[in-house]
Amino acid sequence: MPDQPSHHSPSRSRSKKAQPAQASRGAPPCCDGDDAAPVAGAAGKAATTDTARLVGPGAHAAGVDTQIKQANLKHLRRIEGQVRGIAAMIEDDRYCADIITQVAAVRESLHSVARNLMANHVRHCAARAMGTQGDTRDEMITELLDLVSKLSR
Repeated sequence: MPDQPSHHSPSRSRSKKAQPAQASRGAPPCCDGDDAAPVAGAAGKAATTDTARLVGPGAHAAGVDTQIKQANLKHLRRIEGQVRGIAAMIEDDRYCADIITQVAAVRESLHSVARNLMANHVRHCAARAMGTQGDTRDEMITELLDLVSKLSR
């Protein structure tokens, strides 16, 4: 039987970069969108605040600490290497307990990135939204409670 190309060939999957998960449609932007007030460093955006929404997925952060961003990117590159190492261990039929130990290390590393992101979110996005009244503040409180719940799992 002739070889047929697979839709899941390794070379094809490696050529595409991972795309971030799409935010749910219709949800309000987190802290800044095309129709919101500009964020420091967001060059080229017009200043309009009448329709600004401060809470929800799908937009840019109200602010990003450069040190946290750089630390997270470095950490994520390290995690990528760890995951490739785990895949190699599986391919080499390594001892299951050793693989599980590496998976646990990756999970802890991802949790560290999430904690850094949460700190940045509270310092910038949440602080900005909590300075408002009404629905925006209430939505941020709900969002923070949901995020704490996700991080504690």
